[in-house]
Amino acid sequence: MSEYIDKNKFKPLPKTKDRSEYIARPVITYWSDAWRRFKTNKTAIFSFVILILLIVMVIIGPMISGYSHEEIVGLPNQTPSKEFWFGTDDLGRDIFTRVWKGGRISILIGLIGAIIGTVIGCVYGAISAYAGGVVDTVMMRIVEVLSSIPYLLLVIIIRLAFKTNGIGPLILAMTITGWCGLARLVRGQILSLKQQDFIMAARVLGVSDKNIILKHLIPNTLNIILVSISFDIPGYIFSEAFLSYLGLGVQPPETSWGLMVSSAQQYFQFYPYQLFFPALLIALTMLSFTLLGDGLRDALDPNLRK
Repeated sequence: MSEYIDKNKFKPLPKTKDRSEYIARPVITYWSDAWRRFKTNKTAIFSFVILILLIVMVIIGPMISGYSHEEIVGLPNQTPSKEFWFGTDDLGRDIFTRVWKGGRISILIGLIGAIIGTVIGCVYGAISAYAGGVVDTVMMRIVEVLSSIPYLLLVIIIRLAFKTNGIGPLILAMTITGWCGLARLVRGQILSLKQQDFIMAARVLGVSDKNIILKHLIPNTLNIILVSISFDIPGYIFSEAFLSYLGLGVQPPETSWGLMVSSAQQYFQFYPYQLFFPALLIALTMLSFTLLGDGLRDALDPNLRK
């Protein structure tokens, strides 16, 4: 066969050291590829920028006006002006300062609630899936029982038990059942992962069950966890706003977006701007987190890789 090949059409490449180490295509890791795809999603990037601006404003916003969120600085119910950019409320307090001060509490509750729910849900779901058998059945029945508890009833019971209106009992009430959804997601993912070859190899090498869960199984569910966090944060923010609107959330002298909406709804027909600004920020924050979650889901899904 070789006698029919014209050797004059081929030219050997010189054997140089730099050519032997040359890689035609750069190595792309999972996270670098996910970031590359995330950057192409303009909606997700825009939402991410909006969230950064909101977080910056809730940090520095209360200091811009120079007023305290509890201080009466003008006449009641003044419309937006150069002195009071968002107007004043029914007591004469600056709404601009109160909006960003309330945003601190609302976003803080959302972040803390999502982190606590994520940690509990990941560990619980991983242990349930890895143990399997009777342990898995019992643990999932517990999740179903917790999920069936009425949400408002749980909040009222926690409030009565602690006899306080602080932020701590509110976060506790929201996170008691807030981790159940993520626990189911992590369990389903780990049930498919624990039969993989790298888990069997770890067992053969004598890796402890704890290290298999923490170092092998949970890291391989990070895509689900990150997307879940981005959807849980707006859920907790809305829950806080809803509870504060009903009078079960943050109480004066502290403020939050939900409490401001609750206080302004009775004056809505005469002073709609008092309701407009906190309601707008609630909607904008929830929409941005939701669109960011959609972008993360598309970027972290290896099935959508091109």
